[in-house]
Amino acid sequence: MATSKQPDYTTYSHADLLRRVTDLEAQLRRFNRAAQGISEEPEKYRKKPKKPNGPFDPSRYNTRLIALKFAYLGGNYNGLEHHTNNTTPLPTVEEELWKALRKTRLILPDFGGKPENEICWDGCEYSKCGRTDRGVSAFGQVIGIKVRSSKPKGNAILNGASIAHSAENEEGVVASDETSADDESVAVLTWDPVLDELPYIQLLNRVLPTDIRVLAWCPNLPPDFSARFNCKERRYRYFFTNPAYATVPGSEAAANKLEGLHDFRNLCKIDASKQITNFERRIFHAGVHQYKREDVKDSPELYYFEVRGSAFLWHQVRHMVAIVFLVGQGYEQPEIVDHLLDIEKCPGKPGYDMADDRPLVLWDCIFPDAAQLFERDHDSSNGESMAAGYTDALDWIYVGDEGGRDPSKRVVNGVDDGKYGSNGIMDSLWSLWRQRKMDEVLAGSLMEMVASMGANETAKVLHNGGPYESVDQAKSERSDRVFDGSDRPRTVGRYVPLVQRKMVDPPELVNARYASRRGLDLRPKKTEADLDADE
Repeated sequence: MATSKQPDYTTYSHADLLRRVTDLEAQLRRFNRAAQGISEEPEKYRKKPKKPNGPFDPSRYNTRLIALKFAYLGGNYNGLEHHTNNTTPLPTVEEELWKALRKTRLILPDFGGKPENEICWDGCEYSKCGRTDRGVSAFGQVIGIKVRSSKPKGNAILNGASIAHSAENEEGVVASDETSADDESVAVLTWDPVLDELPYIQLLNRVLPTDIRVLAWCPNLPPDFSARFNCKERRYRYFFTNPAYATVPGSEAAANKLEGLHDFRNLCKIDASKQITNFERRIFHAGVHQYKREDVKDSPELYYFEVRGSAFLWHQVRHMVAIVFLVGQGYEQPEIVDHLLDIEKCPGKPGYDMADDRPLVLWDCIFPDAAQLFERDHDSSNGESMAAGYTDALDWIYVGDEGGRDPSKRVVNGVDDGKYGSNGIMDSLWSLWRQRKMDEVLAGSLMEMVASMGANETAKVLHNGGPYESVDQAKSERSDRVFDGSDRPRTVGRYVPLVQRKMVDPPELVNARYASRRGLDLRPKKTEADLDADE
């Protein structure tokens, strides 16, 4: 009689062995039922069908206004801001944020007849701090937004940790609109607005792309909070390597000249659609700093240009960096900054290119309290005190803090996926870092290998990003090369000093020409748009 071949369990994986044991147990139960004359599987062995989610009813939920601090690497995005009916080659950060907020059902927009697949912030009290352009990154971007809350509606206040999270799915939404008597019988009289709240950080990071990460949320905001107008200081950093060009003294002196209250019309790009007439901005600090990290030990050294100010004009930071680079390469003297800031001598901007977008980061957004603002407004030495800038007064709850963890995960499986651990923010950022670190290592190794090939030539010097036998030879070359923060210097022919270049039309003429084409009212109107941040 033929017999079935005995399986070789030594070749089974752990998962295969578990499946085999489960199958054998099911067979044994069937044999026992057959021996007892039982035709149906007992209720306790039958798999219960999954209860379908009930329809989402926004009226069942409370809402609250919070602030979110988040970071993004801008290389894959067409800037922060989304414009309706404006198709862009890359998605915007706002589009990804909108999709994540909708998928997690954290926002309940008032579409008012609009298609629900279109971005709509109506009814969300949405505000944003600094608008960044294509390629620009942010490590401290802030928005204000009205979101769904786990706080139970009605007079009874229940314990969020034991009820509000227990029946939620991955989007933090209660699976069914039905409320059981058992839930209602839990008599707990406290609901903590932080510890018992929805895990906003984790909910969003689960569905956002890995190069967009929510870092913190703020539960307690000032009355009528606006991420745009409550922010009184924005901080930017522009990273670059040295040697990217042969440095000469003067770049730090040029940066320092940017500090203070100045008219920056010659250090920005004019956006005629906004009809801005006030180009004065206050810069608290501008300087060049060495960037030191433990994992960066070899050349080239890393530096960054840091600027902190009350607000910025469109592309202002990249224009400032471009001038500092021109001084650092020896093409201009530090006094060129004085010339550009003097609108009597220089009423229009000379034609020059701004720095590249990729190395620029909106580093942080600062929200001072009323006491700081009052002190600055009534300080007799206002000019000196303003130089120090502000300190942030919002009560941020960062990922990893007690209120920044996910209480539902502790209830479900004992895993806290806030900062570290499974699905934690550090886990996703580590994967992103490793991917790009490997690109850096491979490119560096290839460069070292090629450098070691062939004959060993006489040591050469760098000038404007290119190798030459001597600086004299470099100066005799037909074309100058200007470093602008991008991967390679630009060839510009013979460099023409800025004071000798043709000036573009002044802002008044640019605004008037735009207004005339659009039939706009040319009477001056002062609005807070003149003090917006637009880099």
